Amino acid sequence: MSEKTITWEAKEYVQKDKKAGWYVGLIFVGLLFVGLGILLKWWSFIALIVVSVLALIVYSVRPARDLKYRLDSTGLSEGTRKYNFVDYRSFGVLVDGEYFAIVLNPRKRFSGRVRVYFPSEQGEKIVDAFGAHLPMEPVRLDFLDKIINFLRI
Repeated sequence: MSEKTITWEAKEYVQKDKKAGWYVGLIFVGLLFVGLGILLKWWSFIALIVVSVLALIVYSVRPARDLKYRLDSTGLSEGTRKYNFVDYRSFGVLVDGEYFAIVLNPRKRFSGRVRVYFPSEQGEKIVDAFGAHLPMEPVRLDFLDKIINFLRI
């Protein structure tokens, strides 16, 4: 890639609609785990479940922010965060419903993958720019990604 810079704006994640049944189900499962914790007298487990359920509820009602992205010859910037190409071994393109995302696979074993959404009209230009610096690999959803998709978070 030349010294050309590509910029775009996108949501930080795909907001998936949840009906009242989703929240009722979450609270029901949380109460089941709390009941198990009471039976076994696992007090820290109960606290963990209550905090987790509350965090999921807060996270699910919070709207996704619009983020500004900048792609240049050194890497990707997301607001004030910088993802340098040298820290990633490959990238892939993920289709999440009607949305498209670049997934950066880290070199370090225990680092998390980075998922960045982009508008489809700029897709070819963005994918080509990543391809000039990193090899492209198919994106396979791991177990945690599948759980997150199933739970619609």
